[in-house]
Amino acid sequence: MLDEPKAKLADPDLLNLTGDFAGHGRLAVRDPATGDLVAQVAISDAAGARAAVDAAEVAFTGWSTLLPQHRAEILHRWHGLILQAKEDLARIMVAEQGKPIGEARGEIDYAASFVQFYAEEALRPNIEGVTSHLQDAEMELWREPVGVAALITPWNFPCAMITRKAAAALGAGCTVVIHPSAETPLSALALAELARRAGFPGGVVNTVIGDAATIVGAWTADARVRALSFTGSTEVGRLLYRQSADTVKRLVLELGGHAPFIVFKGADLDRAVAEAVKAKFATSGQDCLGANRFYIHRPIYAEFCARFTAAVETLTLGHGMDDPDLGPLIHERQIAKQIAHVEDALSHGARLLTGGRVDEALGPLFFRPTVLADVPDAAAIMRQETFGPVAALSPFEDEAEVITRANASEYGLIAYLHSLDPRRIYRLTRALHYGMVAVNRTKVTGAPIPFGGMKQSGLGREGARQGLEAFTEIKYVCRDWG
Repeated sequence: MLDEPKAKLADPDLLNLTGDFAGHGRLAVRDPATGDLVAQVAISDAAGARAAVDAAEVAFTGWSTLLPQHRAEILHRWHGLILQAKEDLARIMVAEQGKPIGEARGEIDYAASFVQFYAEEALRPNIEGVTSHLQDAEMELWREPVGVAALITPWNFPCAMITRKAAAALGAGCTVVIHPSAETPLSALALAELARRAGFPGGVVNTVIGDAATIVGAWTADARVRALSFTGSTEVGRLLYRQSADTVKRLVLELGGHAPFIVFKGADLDRAVAEAVKAKFATSGQDCLGANRFYIHRPIYAEFCARFTAAVETLTLGHGMDDPDLGPLIHERQIAKQIAHVEDALSHGARLLTGGRVDEALGPLFFRPTVLADVPDAAAIMRQETFGPVAALSPFEDEAEVITRANASEYGLIAYLHSLDPRRIYRLTRALHYGMVAVNRTKVTGAPIPFGGMKQSGLGREGARQGLEAFTEIKYVCRDWG
């Protein structure tokens, strides 16, 4: 059971420790803040993964032909149940992921918003008429669900990444097989239990816990899985791209980020500093949208460094249930990466302004929020996604220079820009090779926007109407009445 009292649940039945098609061993889930055992979850194997596809395939005909308003009703019920269980879901997330409870509650609201949005979008994929170019012919375009969709989700947003994918696929009329990260299976199983209570028919929503290579490998090889949506690293995304080639699946890949944060002289410096803290340290820096490279205009560089460092030094670090600003990192590999990036930057001449170490008093997975100054482009942190609470600051001289440096990356998910010059804002937003650009703010995401990146940050979009595209086919009908 969950550790008491920090994760006490009002509805203990949400802690379902058995996924669908399980029974082939146990997976230990540990609290990253304490190392304590949280739960042991029954897991599945390749046969179970194929059985999940069997169930989804059987359920597809009934679900896809259900009237859209009936699918919407079930999605609306799921939305309501998620909000009712908000506190329990947040506590589960803290226990297995370490996220501060305030952020966890915010994620549940965010997760629920996708279910509500796609409940409404489920009513809108109408038949579209086409002006005929052929005598006596009538032409129509129909949007139809592709079939079974496989959804592979990460540990950093264990609820929102499931609902963003699943609600779109289910609203489109697809059935789904879901594989959550091994670090955070409890959130996925709790959402699955709420989906069952909402009234999804058997086989429509299937959650399979187990070894990622085994489960997902079975799905990439299965021609019955017509779409695959993955959020995670670019390295794994490339692998799934290759594995899905033989069955020519629809792919949505939301991959790594390496966001530049650019501040020009004349910007509102107080606002830029506050937004920089948000952009770097939300989710303890474990966010693909996290700013990694901070490019600051030379005339304001020293003042920005001082103000930013002072703000970072006020951030609190602790157990998620105490609602600090930052919690623990998810595992030892994340800690090792922070240390390696700090040491490498220092070896290239960077200055450590604050942090740079594990907080041993709290535990081995707590890394102090860190600021590095004068970081050269040769440092690893300027080329690789850190995915942790380390900010790398560097000055720039002019607009042309910062555009070149910001675009010199294989990643292209999001860029942050601070300026009050409207002409400069226009030039930069056009010149930056990123799928999303945030101007004078950090929060840009939400159910109504098409989330996604350019280059090796992914394929396709999630959220908005565009989020339905990977889960639907266009059928063209040309009809002559004779």
